Amino acid sequence: MQQNYPHIHFERFADDIVIHFRSQKQLEMVRNQLEARFKLCKLELNKEKTKVVYCKDANRKETWDGYTCFDFLGYTFRPRLVRNRDRQFFVSFTPAMSANAAKSIRTVIKKDWNLKGRVDLDLKDIAARFNPIIRGWINYYSHFHGSALYSGVFDYINTTLMRWAMRKYKFLRRRPKRASEWLKQAQILSPALFCHWKFSAAGVVD
Repeated sequence: MQQNYPHIHFERFADDIVIHFRSQKQLEMVRNQLEARFKLCKLELNKEKTKVVYCKDANRKETWDGYTCFDFLGYTFRPRLVRNRDRQFFVSFTPAMSANAAKSIRTVIKKDWNLKGRVDLDLKDIAARFNPIIRGWINYYSHFHGSALYSGVFDYINTTLMRWAMRKYKFLRRRPKRASEWLKQAQILSPALFCHWKFSAAGVVD
């Protein structure tokens, strides 16, 4: 007789583990086993970080007073409205780039890229220097609800480029509207210059 074992996902060093259970009974059984094993190793589960999350979706509709979402590996898993192959909407428990991950990326752009003082560069120089980084973000976070990259990251990159242009070119200084139009025109003329421009246009990255 085949048993239904829980699905386990873990990071490379197993600091964080996600275990999917089919029932509350199975959850309690495995949790007791984990606690016993940890105790033998003189360890214990972190009570603040260890959460029981109900993966609510169109098929799991029970009332749940506890958690219905969690973050893992830069993604937030929660109920979302999605479309099936017939283009019909339904609720699915799916991942998308987390708010914390987007915030960390914006911090990298602001502090590490430091485009404020790089008026010696032109747009092609900036693209050549930072496209590998942007491509890495896209390749990792676009697998599930890649649209979260637009508001979380892409808009911020474009705003950073616009502010850079306002510092570099005298005709754009203190003219954010003109600078925005200048950047849009650059994107129209060279849609593949930046990885996120290409992704926005085609939804893919080479």
